[in-house]
Amino acid sequence: MLSFFKFGGLTMLNHVKKTTVIIFSVLVLNGCHLTEQNTTDETKKMLRMDFFSINQAGELERPKEYRNWVYVGTPLTPNDMNNGKAAFQEFHNVYIDPVSYEYYKTHGTWREDTILVKELVSVGSKAAVSGSGYFMGDFIGLEATIKSKKHFPNEPGNWAYFSFTNHETGILADTNKPFASESCNSCHAGAAKDDFVFTQYYPVLAAAKNHGSGPVEKSSVRHALPNR
Repeated sequence: MLSFFKFGGLTMLNHVKKTTVIIFSVLVLNGCHLTEQNTTDETKKMLRMDFFSINQAGELERPKEYRNWVYVGTPLTPNDMNNGKAAFQEFHNVYIDPVSYEYYKTHGTWREDTILVKELVSVGSKAAVSGSGYFMGDFIGLEATIKSKKHFPNEPGNWAYFSFTNHETGILADTNKPFASESCNSCHAGAAKDDFVFTQYYPVLAAAKNHGSGPVEKSSVRHALPNR
């Protein structure tokens, strides 16, 4: 965990952040592929970096600092468009750990220990200076999904799903056990485009798959909207 304390006149938080940037930059150099065979010792350590922790009781500890990861997108299925009964009526801000994102760019598959975090945000105002729409309100929950054969050998695709949300108290749980397989896996297995992940709704991931090294957003290609 990052913490604020002084070290030789330097704030240790800044030192750790700079070190992380330096190490992570190794991962995105042209020609670099995320494999154990062609990486430096520092990069290998980055590949094995833990972005989550599961305790002896099999509970996932609530992820932190995920807003520093790669932002994937924010889907919304509002009540207004679902007869007032949307299954997921809030915004879902989705983040993926940076190592898994780079791995997906290179290999087009989800690595062991991939984690995606979904931060739930209520629908706030429906009007803004720009016009009518759906605009974010308050943070109301947190969920996560992890792919790990080591931890979830019997789950479909080795994916497990967690929630830390408590709508009654508004206080997130510190730990939680995964949902039963039938609660989430069946829907993901039947409808998700890419190994239990709904990449069809996240252009950030769709564009990244098998892109290779280098920044995806460097491409100038966009879909034209001639009638706009």
